[in-house]
Formats: sequence, C-alpha cells, structure tokens
Amino acid sequence: MYNAFLTINRKEAGYRPVLERIADYGEVEQTLNRDDRLLQASRCMDCGIPFCHWACPLGNRMPEWQDLLSKGKWDEACRILTSTNNFPEFTGRICPALCEKSCVLNLNDQPVTIRENEAAVMEYMFAEGYIKPNLPAARTGKWVAVIGSGPAGLAAADMLNKKGHTVTVFEKDERIGGLLRFGIPDFKLNKEVIDRRLSILTQEGILFETAVHIGKTVDPLKIAADYDAVCIAIGAGHPRDLPVEGRALKGVHFALEFLQQQNRLVSAIAVDDERISAKGKHVLVIGGGDTGSDCVGTSVRHKAASITQIEIMPEPPERYNAATPWPQYPNIKKTSSSHQEGCTRRWNMATKRFLGENGQLAAVEVDTVAWGRDAAGKPVARESGRPEIVRADLVLLSMGFVHPVHQGLLDALGVDYDARGNVAAARHQTSVPKVFVAGDALSGASLVVRAIDSGRRAAAAIDRFLAE
Repeated sequence: MYNAFLTINRKEAGYRPVLERIADYGEVEQTLNRDDRLLQASRCMDCGIPFCHWACPLGNRMPEWQDLLSKGKWDEACRILTSTNNFPEFTGRICPALCEKSCVLNLNDQPVTIRENEAAVMEYMFAEGYIKPNLPAARTGKWVAVIGSGPAGLAAADMLNKKGHTVTVFEKDERIGGLLRFGIPDFKLNKEVIDRRLSILTQEGILFETAVHIGKTVDPLKIAADYDAVCIAIGAGHPRDLPVEGRALKGVHFALEFLQQQNRLVSAIAVDDERISAKGKHVLVIGGGDTGSDCVGTSVRHKAASITQIEIMPEPPERYNAATPWPQYPNIKKTSSSHQEGCTRRWNMATKRFLGENGQLAAVEVDTVAWGRDAAGKPVARESGRPEIVRADLVLLSMGFVHPVHQGLLDALGVDYDARGNVAAARHQTSVPKVFVAGDALSGASLVVRAIDSGRRAAAAIDRFLAE
C-alpha cells in the first residue's frame, strides 16, 4: 500500500493493564493482530535515504523487510531481517529502537513501529515452525572458544559456526544468556525466548559449557593453548560504585545483585545469597537509566512501601531536545512501563551519605545540584548546600558499569587495556596472539544491538585470522 503513512496512524500494541501485570513477571508488552501488524508495516515511506538503516548499529534493512511484511510475506521479511541481525526476537523486545527515532515519520511523532514489527515477524516464524536448524555444509577443523554468553558472545558463536568452525561457548553462570538471562527482568524478556533460540544454536552444532568460570576455576592460558582462537565477550561487569559515608551499611546493593537474584527466583534457580527483598520497604534507586527502571518494576512486584528514583543529571525535555535533533537519538525524558506502575522520580539529586542504625540502612542524605561549566568548559555540578533526608530501607545503585572485570581472565591472559579500562584491540584483535574481544568488554557498557554487531564483527575478524 503506497502512501499508507498519510492515512494510517501509528498504532502501538501497548502494555497489559497495570493491576494485572504487577501481579506477575510475565512480559508486559502486548501484541497486535496480524492484520494490524501488516498495516503498520505499510506505513514505511521507502525513503530514498533510509535514516532508519543509518541509525541501526546492525544496518538492518528496514524499508525492504517492512515492504515484504506489509504484503504478508513473513518468511521473506524474516530472511532479510536475519541477514543482518542474529536475534531479532531479542532486539524486538529490548532495543531502544534507534531506527524509529531516525525514521522520517518521527518528525511528526509518528515513526513506523519497527521494533514491534521486528518482534512480530520472529514470533510468527517461530509459531509457524519456519525457524529450523541450518547446519554448516562442512567443518573447517578449527576450534574457537567464546568466553561469555551474552548477546556479543552468542552472535560471535553463531557467525563462526555458520562459517564451519567448531565453537564452544563458556559461561561462568549456571545457564546461558549473560545479562539477557540474569540482568533483564522477565517482564521485559521472557527467558523461554532465549531457550528457544539456544535450542536452535545447539542443534546447529554450537557447544555450550555452563558453570565454567575461566580465570577462577579454569586456567585461561590452557584455554588459549587448546583452541585455535579465543573470543572474549564477558561484558563490562565492574559496576560504578558510590563510595560515600555509610556505603557498608546493610541494605545498600548494586542493582545487578538485586535483578540477578530475582531472575534466578523466577526461573526456580536456587539462590545461595541472602534474599534482597523490597517488600514493605522504602526503596531508593540511584541512577536514572534502564537498569534503574528495571529495579523500579521489580520493586513494584515485591510490593515495596515506596519507590523513589533519583538522577544527578537534569530532567530532559518531554518531547523535543534541540541539543539532539533528528535524526540523532534524542535525549528526552523516557517513561518506561515500570515508571507507570508507581515511582517518584527526581532529577539534579546528588547522594551525600547513607545513614543507618545498628549497621542497617535507614535513610539517605541527598542534595540538589545546579549544573554549570568550569573554566575548561566541562560540566560541573554545584550542590545547593541545603541537604535533605530521604527515608530508605533499601538502596539500589544503578549508575552503570566502569569496565570489564580485570581480575582473573583478563589479567591472566595479559591483554592490554585502553584509557577507560576496557580491553584494547585493533579490529577486535587484542595484544595477545589469537585472542579477540567483542561487546561491552571492548566498548564499555552499551546496547544489546551494539553488542550483537560487535560479536558479528569479531567473528569476521576471527574467521579471517583462521584463514591465514
């Protein structure tokens, strides 16, 4: 349908009702019927210069597969989509959709529902039984170890396996998936979606080894000696801490500790550590990003007494930010499904100290800040000098990640680091012979879609190396 964008408005699937969804950990997002989904795909303008393609780290060919989807050619749309993206069923759920922000129709706040369309294509293909194992025609005799099973590691393993190399993926945790499994709540990404894909990858010949902590229980040098190439994809696991007075009080935790534990409980995995519960507590989430939002949604489901999320940066504008004009990704206020479930949000708030009684957290002292610039032009936050006390029984630190964990694997291999503490590499090859790196361990904490792209690029570099 040509010019459908003139007659058909953007229609989102939306979320399940709040009172229903906060009672479980099922995915909050709903789906459109197939006819409506085809109509949404027909809204694509088939732009001469597709800024959506430009904005996507994977270079997904949006106009092509939107056109095929609009004509009901689900299988052909899937073929185009998966030619650039190994796991559209993941990104269709959790990607911030850089493509939609760069869609020409976003100039009128009506971008094509690319992310939802992506998820819909994959769900249709899985439901109809079209997604089947596709084994490589022949094996090269080369063995590659991929350390880490997050999106970068899985993408690298998939691409290397397609080239005919024999790939073993090592994961330190008890199940495969990295932060996809243990960092992202089930209400955003049902773990059966991961298991469904892992079943395909296993049938295609990829070997998976869980509960193998290389650098702790296995000597990294032995792995490097036993394999023709090694790909490090361990993510950026060193969280940014907040070393203020009272940090050691009981009740102050990193966000990922909280989320990983809850994900294990949802999957009926035994948790050895003491339970971190928000039930009946006054929760303070420090950090305004997606992980902080996930902490909010999880705390709601724990039935917290109150939830406050603070951010040291200023509150972004609601709809348009002149500092990040189209087709850039806009720095605007993002209200997630978790925020809609109940949360007080505050900006320009700096944490001064944690206050407690008998070793237990009871409150947090905060202060508002005003942002300016120093003599060199760098942003500087100046405190008001009028602190206030916020009641809190549980604090969740969600301020991002600094770099990959150096101790163990990386230090033992002897890889070089860059100025930020990430693994240094040239075209994904580290300073150590036959050792490569992909994803957040290389770039620092970023998006799942960028991790998949990095894994694909690392696989291409490894394949060239093995062909030499």
